[in-house]
Amino acid sequence: MENQVLTPHVYWAQRHRELYLRVELSDVQNPAISITENVLHFKAQGHGAKGDNVYEFHLEFLDLVKPEEEERLNKLRLESQGSPETLTSLKKGYLFMYNFVQFLGFSWIFVNMTVRFFILGKESFYDTFHTSADMMYFCQMLSAVETINAAIGVTKSPLMPCFIQLCGRNFILFIIFGTMEEMQNKAVVFFVFYSWSAIEIFRYPFYMLSCLDMDWKVLTWLRYTLWIPLYPLGCLAEAVSVIQSIPLFNETGRFSFTLPYPVKIKVRFSFFLQIYLIMLFLGLYINFRHLYKQRRRRYGQKKKKVH
Repeated sequence: MENQVLTPHVYWAQRHRELYLRVELSDVQNPAISITENVLHFKAQGHGAKGDNVYEFHLEFLDLVKPEEEERLNKLRLESQGSPETLTSLKKGYLFMYNFVQFLGFSWIFVNMTVRFFILGKESFYDTFHTSADMMYFCQMLSAVETINAAIGVTKSPLMPCFIQLCGRNFILFIIFGTMEEMQNKAVVFFVFYSWSAIEIFRYPFYMLSCLDMDWKVLTWLRYTLWIPLYPLGCLAEAVSVIQSIPLFNETGRFSFTLPYPVKIKVRFSFFLQIYLIMLFLGLYINFRHLYKQRRRRYGQKKKKVH
């Protein structure tokens, strides 16, 4: 029994000119694969049906294997739970679904606002929040996943630009618009939501295709170009919304507080809003610089040939 040869489960698939074998072992170490005339030899340490052991098998073909075909037969792969290929596939599937859901959400916002504008004209500006806020809340809360992905290394995106955009947009949405009903009926909401969604309806499909290792040149160009006018316009709309909210926060006293004795100084929330305006344009500079570097890497000037 000690010298018993353990054989793993082997699955066979064949096309006209190709042969695929899948050996069901996990945690495979030092696999030895060779071909002698018309026999494929396999031996490896791994975890199979009989636990952690050495497994081997010999597979005899009907004809001799030509030397030039040996490399093609090496398409035999070791597939195991937790293998790098499996983890990569799971990560791509997860990122594809995340980007797909975000694309659907922002597309709904963009199309809804566009249709309402063509039907109602300028009147649609003043009820944008009440018709689109729920979906925008969902998309912006879900966008926290993007920052988490960058923080834990799921994506290669730099953390700081993702974090700045997450905090900036959510501050405008939840604090400026969400807590102040008077702001919800202002036209500036339309321009903020429209600029955000116009950027994302091209960014997320680009990421979706990247998960599939596809590159659509038109979409790629739009993803790396539209931000040039839209980011400053979006930032300007956000700044206008903050400026319009300052008198309202002063009037209502919301989020204002008084320092304890002996200072007893009332600190208005508008003071923090003024600081935020400075940080807003600082964040614009950081993100603009990051996006410019991305575009330059993608469409950088080609080096001139030296004659």
